[in-house]
Amino acid sequence: MVISLFRSFILLIFCGLISTLVVASPDVANGKLIDQQKCYACHAKKVGFGNGDMIYTRSDGKVKNIAQLKAMVGLCNTELRLDLFPEDEADVVAFLNKQFYKFKP
Repeated sequence: MVISLFRSFILLIFCGLISTLVVASPDVANGKLIDQQKCYACHAKKVGFGNGDMIYTRSDGKVKNIAQLKAMVGLCNTELRLDLFPEDEADVVAFLNKQFYKFKP
């Protein structure tokens, strides 16, 4: 009986450790929502044509790969104090990549 309880306890601990290693996939819909709420208006002003999406598709874009996209989203979050969690940043990156950049992960 004691050995059975001990094995059950070890199994629970092991399952708990494994579950913490599983990383959730980015939520593209949440990324789109965040982009619309926290990014679009600023980008529309910055581009000057009232279309915030143009910043992602301009010919002189600074973002050339997925690592730079992640860094740029992180920089905007930090510098503009958007208060996004790391999961939110990943969601925004996933949305922007799917919608505009099409980089291979």
